[in-house]
Amino acid sequence: MTYSGAVKVGGPADVHELTDLMISKVAVGPMDNNAYLLRCRATGEQLLIDAAAEPQTLLRLIGDDSIASVVTTHRHGDHWQALGEVVAATGARTYAGRHDAEGIPVPTDVPVDDGDTIRVGRVELTARHLVGHTPGSIVLVYDDPHGHPQVFTGDCLFPGGPGRTTRPEEFNSLMDGLETKVFDVLPDETWVYPGHGNDTSLGTERPHLAEWRARGW
Repeated sequence: MTYSGAVKVGGPADVHELTDLMISKVAVGPMDNNAYLLRCRATGEQLLIDAAAEPQTLLRLIGDDSIASVVTTHRHGDHWQALGEVVAATGARTYAGRHDAEGIPVPTDVPVDDGDTIRVGRVELTARHLVGHTPGSIVLVYDDPHGHPQVFTGDCLFPGGPGRTTRPEEFNSLMDGLETKVFDVLPDETWVYPGHGNDTSLGTERPHLAEWRARGW
C-alpha cells in the first residue's frame, strides 16, 4: 500500500517504508494528535515521537520489541498525556527541547539543543530548535541518504501555515526559524510529518511563505 499519511483516531496506523527506516503514523486522543513510531530496519531499534494520548494504542503499536527512546516535540499537554505510562512500560529514555523540558511533567533524560543528533539504531535525526509556538519546540530532520529528507515538525508547521502563536514577536520568531532552519536548507521534496492532521511537503508550502508573513499567522 502506498503511504498517504491520512490517519484517524481509532483507525489503523499508516506505514511509510523507507530504505533504512520504517515510519508508522497513528492518530490518538481528543485533539487528533499524531504519534510516529520510527524503526531502524538494520537493528530493529525503535523511537517514538510524541506519546500524545491513548497509551494502550501506542503500546500496541510499539509491540514486543519496545522502544529505546521517546521524543516530545514540545511542552503542550496534548503531546505528552501518554508519556508517563509509555515510559513506565518500556523504560525508554526521554528527549525534549531544553527550553520546554520544565513544562513536561515526566522528567527529560536528555535535554535537546539546536543541532543535536538523536539516534535510532543506525539512523540519525538532527534536532532544530524553533522558538515561537513554545520556547523550546524542536523539529527532527532525517536526511535520508537514499531519497529526500523527512522532517517531523510537531506543531511548528502544518499544511497551510505555521503553528499557533499568541504575540507578533512569537510569530516572527517562528517564521524566521522555519525559513532559516527548514525551508532555506531543505529541498521541495522534503516530506513533512506534523503534530496534527495530514502530511505535506516543503514544496507544497514554500510558495505561501510571503502570504503567511502578510497575514500574520
